[in-house]
Amino acid sequence: MTRNKLYSSFNGKYEELKQALKGNELEIIKELTLEVHAMVHPAEISGRREKTIADYILDYMLSGNQNVLVPRENYDTDPHYAGTKTVPMCWQFWHIYRIEDLVSNILMADQEQIFNKGWQEKIGASITDTGNALEFDEVVEFGKKIHVDALRDYMLIVGKNTRSIIKNLTLEQIQSMVPEEWVMRILESGGVTTDFRSVWLLVFWGRLTRGGMILTPMTNHHMMHLPACLNNLPILE
Repeated sequence: MTRNKLYSSFNGKYEELKQALKGNELEIIKELTLEVHAMVHPAEISGRREKTIADYILDYMLSGNQNVLVPRENYDTDPHYAGTKTVPMCWQFWHIYRIEDLVSNILMADQEQIFNKGWQEKIGASITDTGNALEFDEVVEFGKKIHVDALRDYMLIVGKNTRSIIKNLTLEQIQSMVPEEWVMRILESGGVTTDFRSVWLLVFWGRLTRGGMILTPMTNHHMMHLPACLNNLPILE
């Protein structure tokens, strides 16, 4: 599988999902959501046979490359919204899955996030938030302490849990926004910090319906970060 095929496959199915979310066909929305979600997560999460974008990057990272430096995203990140434009590869997975954990559980399902002190210790993370505001020297130190096998375990649990949440959503939930107090629970639980480069996320998420959350961060947010890794892999053309 080439990079271009992986990207074009995702883009086509993602556009189908965007259109479906404008309608009222609940089963079609769920089917497409689960399909697109599977395309950007490790295959073990959904039971897919073929490797996904995430699998190629995860395999490379687990082979001793967790601190290979890559662009944070594939386009210019406004420095007002990010501490650094260059990050270790392991930061990408931490960032993506912390956000998915927070949004899927606290906002989409009104339940506790998976992450806790136990997971923090297993992963070796120096922070509990999404890492948006870390400066370059801070994010490099963060990456050196990460236990990538534990991070992978966390990713798998978060991804499988999200799929369970998606399967149980009603059409009314998908089309509705969530209470402001749910959004503020993310700050209270340490999911974001009061740094303006972190706390802006609450404003962004607070303006979304659950359908909007399905698009970002459940699926397309992964594609804001994974290509920055995949494009720097020497093992895939």
